[in-house]
Amino acid sequence: QVQLVESGGGLVQAGGSLRLSCAASGSTFSINAIGWYRQAPGKQRELVADISSGGSTNYADSVKGRFTISRVNGLNTVYLQMNSLKPEDTAVYYCYAKQYIAPIYLDYWGQGTQVTVSS
Repeated sequence: QVQLVESGGGLVQAGGSLRLSCAASGSTFSINAIGWYRQAPGKQRELVADISSGGSTNYADSVKGRFTISRVNGLNTVYLQMNSLKPEDTAVYYCYAKQYIAPIYLDYWGQGTQVTVSS
């Protein structure tokens, strides 16, 4: 089992910045990737950014150039630096992790943290 705890959400004006943190604990071995999804009211959950155990990063087109994902301690702590925030970035942000335990992949989710960007 992997536990994910997020922090860092809040209210910010458009153009401002926030940094989200996700701390993974428990059986963190064999985590292949960790990152962030978000879900706005009435919309589907979407990938924001993730980072693999090899350091490869992946971003949604809507956040490229504005958000940066980074890690420390392997994949046990992950940050999402969000700059130039827009009202359309308003959503609940969820940390997730994918773990490979042969022969299957397991997905884990945090409880979510609210990000609200005012215009």
